[in-house]
Amino acid sequence: MLRHPGVGCRSADNAARRRLVGAQQETGKVRSSESMDIGVVGLGLIGGSLLRRAHAAGFRVSGFDADAATREAARQAGYEVADALAGLADARLLVLAVPLPALATVLPELSGYGGLLTDVTSVKEPVTRLVARHCPSVRFVAGHPMAGKETSGFAAADADLFEGRVWVACLDEDTDLDDWLRLAETACALGARVVPATVAEHDTAAARISHVPHVLAAALSLLAADPLSRALGAGSFADGTRVAQSSPELAAAMCAGNAGPVAAELRRLVEELAEAGNRLGDHDAFRDWYAGARELRVDWPPEPGDVRRLPVTTEDLLSLGRAGGWVTEVDRGTRSVMVRQPQVSVA
Repeated sequence: MLRHPGVGCRSADNAARRRLVGAQQETGKVRSSESMDIGVVGLGLIGGSLLRRAHAAGFRVSGFDADAATREAARQAGYEVADALAGLADARLLVLAVPLPALATVLPELSGYGGLLTDVTSVKEPVTRLVARHCPSVRFVAGHPMAGKETSGFAAADADLFEGRVWVACLDEDTDLDDWLRLAETACALGARVVPATVAEHDTAAARISHVPHVLAAALSLLAADPLSRALGAGSFADGTRVAQSSPELAAAMCAGNAGPVAAELRRLVEELAEAGNRLGDHDAFRDWYAGARELRVDWPPEPGDVRRLPVTTEDLLSLGRAGGWVTEVDRGTRSVMVRQPQVSVA
């Protein structure tokens, strides 16, 4: 069972705390003095990394995994681990870090949970539907840290996985702003940059920059299945197919779980590839097509602009996310956030 902290959010290692949450504007700082206990359900790559990072940042954190060997591995690494999901019932923030197919099994056990619930699943619409069905009275803010590796499991967990990475905190009409701020504050403390987006906006963007690339990487691997192609494969092949090493179960959960947006973006990709094919017979036409892609890639990621303070309203936060901006610091006392967004080039 989780232990409750005393007054304040004190780290056992103040130097580590300063490095984690105070050193960089990019990754954000916590200004609230209130500590938040965190429970992590599922101790694979993301959940295990969250357990490690939250512990290093000074939070009281406990984890649970359905696999006994994983629980024991986390204990041997020095972390508090519950033997049952009920052992996390008093956590102020409960993070679901299990695959999408497992949520239908886990959520019914949480119908009476009294804290703030979030998740780290890479697709949001099915998750919000499942939460509404199984836990209609539970406070929920959908989330997705845009961090990962091609490896999985607790052994692959890394306390630095979220450092400087985007953590989407979904903000829809029925999202409580105070709950959203609590999640955003915690994600900033874990080293992330918080981007507000609606559930639908997240799923469309995730299809473009995560799920379709997984499909494309798999397709390229299948295209080069012959021995000669595999022998000749070098940098571009390695870069383009890296995520095809991901777990097939994970890839299916991501892509099939987001089937509508993924299918729509795959159609757009096919159209773009067809355009490239149509230009292959004309050197200048293909060069111009490729030059447009190169310009976009060279300019990514864009240079961030100056830090500014933003009042907390749903409209302003969503406008920030749509402009490619992010939250670096949460001040719940004044209901404001410090934000940055990409610089706008002046022609």
